Amino acid sequence: MSDAPLSENLNRVKPSATLAVTQKARELKAAGVDVIGLGAGEPDFDTPDNIKAAAIRAIEEGKTKYTAVDGIPELKAAICAKFERDNDLHYTPEQINVSPGGKPVIFNAFIATLNPGDEVLVPAPYWVSYPDIALLCGGTPVFIQSKIKNSYKLTPQELEAAITPKTKWLVLNSPSNPTGAAYARHELEALGEVLLKHPQVWILCDDMYEHLIYDDFTFTTLAQVVPGLYERTLTMNGVSKAYAMTGWRIGYAGGPKDLIAAMRKVMSQSTSNPTSISQYAATEALNGPQDFIAPRNAIFKERRDLVVSMLNQADGLACRTPEGAFYVYPDCAALMGRQTPAGRVIENDADFCAALLEDEAVAAVPGAAFGMSPAFRVSYATATDLLKTACARIQKFCGSLS
Repeated sequence: MSDAPLSENLNRVKPSATLAVTQKARELKAAGVDVIGLGAGEPDFDTPDNIKAAAIRAIEEGKTKYTAVDGIPELKAAICAKFERDNDLHYTPEQINVSPGGKPVIFNAFIATLNPGDEVLVPAPYWVSYPDIALLCGGTPVFIQSKIKNSYKLTPQELEAAITPKTKWLVLNSPSNPTGAAYARHELEALGEVLLKHPQVWILCDDMYEHLIYDDFTFTTLAQVVPGLYERTLTMNGVSKAYAMTGWRIGYAGGPKDLIAAMRKVMSQSTSNPTSISQYAATEALNGPQDFIAPRNAIFKERRDLVVSMLNQADGLACRTPEGAFYVYPDCAALMGRQTPAGRVIENDADFCAALLEDEAVAAVPGAAFGMSPAFRVSYATATDLLKTACARIQKFCGSLS
């Protein structure tokens, strides 16, 4: 190993906690342990056949060469149509960025805009990658702690108090990873009133879980309900969640032409184009039949209701019912200070998840990774029978603490 030091920027960030938990679960399974992994943020459904067929067709037609840096024309046109159809947002192809996943969309936007000292507002609980991408790009993440009583959603008062002259970006994720909380139209309008007063602030709307909503909730996005913010909002989405295409690595965004051009410039010297085959598959995903989404959502809703009910029956856990995504974020504060049968003291949510994995072979992600403790994230994007077993194990574990 060389004695040359690593980048100071790299030393500021942590590896993804969700990926680490998923990898640990895989290793235990490979070693023969009957572990149930509740850490992965990906649907257990398969990619629809028409999408796979489009990818095969692209291969057979030789569409395996370099493409335009930030997306083929066909996919950009499909994305424009999607924004018009689903969000009442009008973009031209010059306003569309296609990247190899959602993370690169954020990275490209931040590295194109952030200077040392610039602040990125990140409401907590947050997806684990937001602050670390900001750090890698030279920015300073500033966390805004939300409250359980507000369903883990940012309030206008909290937003106003957090904005400073150094604020460059606000990250807004709805439905949320890790809580599943989603902002209603009136809540977005109230946040928009604050943002209209601060023209130096860009807004990243991460709508990756847009189509995974339940009950009577109606999804809206910020640029849609507050048109005055259209010119400084980057509306991000992708095909990974709704279309079960996590491994295909396609994320996309619509935004102002100048920002999109800057992101394209970053890509020209980093990833270059997303995989050509995946782009043709994503085009079919957006243009093709959407009728499979509702039946899959019905299954996710059944799983959500099962998990929320069983976790709320566990001693010491409190779990709200989320509006969307496929996560729940149970509070485990009542269990802090208790001991496992082996005498291990549960001092924080990391201890809770470590002991849960050791004693009951259930892998979950501690809340510390998402910026709000003591809690943990459970993904219910897995088979219903496994969820029943996992929740029964969690009930047993909580009941064993003294």
